[in-house]
Amino acid sequence: MNGKTLRVGLLVVSCLILLLYSSVYAADYDHQIKAQNITFSWKVDGANIHVKLTAHTKGWVGIAFNPSIQMKDARFVLGYVKDGKPVVSNQFGVGNTRHEPVEKLGEKSGVTLVGGKEEGGITTLEFSIPSVPPGPKGKNIDPNGMTTILLAYGPDFDNFRMKHRFRTRLKVNLASGKYEQ
Repeated sequence: MNGKTLRVGLLVVSCLILLLYSSVYAADYDHQIKAQNITFSWKVDGANIHVKLTAHTKGWVGIAFNPSIQMKDARFVLGYVKDGKPVVSNQFGVGNTRHEPVEKLGEKSGVTLVGGKEEGGITTLEFSIPSVPPGPKGKNIDPNGMTTILLAYGPDFDNFRMKHRFRTRLKVNLASGKYEQ
């Protein structure tokens, strides 16, 4: 086998490995919704919901589950990537337009950070959230019922103090993937 054949063979094997990895990685989530410049991908796995949020921002991305009015009573997960390290915060809607970290309210987070990256002006966060909150704040998430979802992302700043640049509200059946705007 000459050098050129070996290089071509290695290139083909590398491409196959890359395609296989991409297919496996993409298969991690059963459902996906795109809303303007934000994508919500998820998979229901027993008592946990595995989430991937991707948005065209260098700032924060976020999701909230089951608000009663505007932001009130919702379970939020907000995050950003700073210096290559993902940061997430589990928060609770304490008012119509306010949310606070659950730890500040005396509760445990329950959110498990899986990873995150920021490349080319796009922020991606991956995490798991239990369908039943670890404390009394927030409602259970019933994957088989319709769940109100808030999706948002902020401007290009790595903090949660900046108001969203985009937001939307959806009703989603997390088990089937069907949704209404």
